[in-house]
Amino acid sequence: MSEISPTARALRALDILQGRPGITAAELAQRLGVTERAARRYVAILREAEIPVESTRGPYGGYTLGRGLRLPPLVFTATEALGLVMAALDSQHAVADPDDPVGSALGKLLRVLPTNVARQAVAMRETARTVPERWPVKPDPAVTSELVASVAAQRRVRVGYRTAAGNARTFEVDPWSVVVRYGRWYLLCHSHHADALRTFRIDRITEVAQLEETFEVPADLDPATALEANLGKGWEHGTHVVFDAPLQDVRPWVRPTLGDLTELPDGRCQLVGSTNNPQAYAGEWLAGVPFPFTVVGGDELRAAVAQVGERLSRSVSG
Repeated sequence: MSEISPTARALRALDILQGRPGITAAELAQRLGVTERAARRYVAILREAEIPVESTRGPYGGYTLGRGLRLPPLVFTATEALGLVMAALDSQHAVADPDDPVGSALGKLLRVLPTNVARQAVAMRETARTVPERWPVKPDPAVTSELVASVAAQRRVRVGYRTAAGNARTFEVDPWSVVVRYGRWYLLCHSHHADALRTFRIDRITEVAQLEETFEVPADLDPATALEANLGKGWEHGTHVVFDAPLQDVRPWVRPTLGDLTELPDGRCQLVGSTNNPQAYAGEWLAGVPFPFTVVGGDELRAAVAQVGERLSRSVSG
């Protein structure tokens, strides 16, 4: 295997400095996989090339790129270019369609890359095809852009929202984070109407108006965990299921969106949550859990489980 040249490592150091202003020599060395002495040498190479790398001493010091830096052209490897196209295809984007925002952006990137770098990516873009989603839920890029800007600025917004039933609503919220989960985009926020944490599907947000009020995001917020927990609450039909098995055995079978799973004094465990689709809850999830259980709460869920049981029994009764 050929060793990486000092110039290549220096360019990698430049890339790291662009993304991590204030990085220390120790952190830079760790990212490059070299000693601190070697990391300082690569910084010296950048300075010799008249790239202004400023350093600040002290416990909070580090390296920062100076003002007036003219960045070099975008440099991709063939693997990186191919990875971009594959990621776009995996996200169900029409990467060969010039009218698709992602397709248009990828086309511009591939056109400026050297032919030998872009060849595989261009071939993938032109020949690979994605199967259209049965229920496409792509959010509007303009709406998403407004929300991301409001999250970054910590500014309250007024959003127009279309409910699952098709009703138009308006909410004032503090947008905490944009979270992508299994291909769906959500806004995690504090709703002033409910005075509580709420999640909104971004593909159902019709408009965004930024307001003057600002807010602080909770310091201990974990957006992904908060989203998972919130998606299992507030639905129309309550659910309460007791499993005849210990919590540690049942835990791998329970998604956080299904409710709160807790241990019972007798060694069993219970799941308390809610759903707007008892039939799917019973047939698509509970039917696949390999432990005995009892539905102790939720008339709709109890009826749905009974229907699933009857249907499965009829399939073998003959």
